[in-house]
Amino acid sequence: MGRPQQKRGNGGGRAEPAEKKAPPQLAPVRGKATDQGPLALDRLIHERLRLGIVSALAVNESLTFNDLKKLNRTTDGNLSVHARKLEEASYITCTKSFEGRVPRTRFSITPAGRRALERYLDHMEALIRLTRDR
Repeated sequence: MGRPQQKRGNGGGRAEPAEKKAPPQLAPVRGKATDQGPLALDRLIHERLRLGIVSALAVNESLTFNDLKKLNRTTDGNLSVHARKLEEASYITCTKSFEGRVPRTRFSITPAGRRALERYLDHMEALIRLTRDR
């Protein structure tokens, strides 16, 4: 049909766009104030492979590079990139050593990484509760 209607200004001759509706908001997680708003998630952990790495390390004292690669069904390069991002955020630590002549890379979750994962899980649980309660 025709073009969408636009509101006109006060005789200036230029059309102004119609008012935009604000997106719906969910209630913030109780007791958890965030600087990014109630729907903000830790984007660093939210990515699938990084969540897999942090989750696996949360339930194991440490894991080797190959253990994480098998658990997450990923490639060497993909695991390296994502592990480095978590390491740069101080969510995990990487220790390199040798067993005989074979290099070994082991990863562990840090206290900061454990706290970040707990916050993320709390946030996801709150979103699930809000969704189910509607």
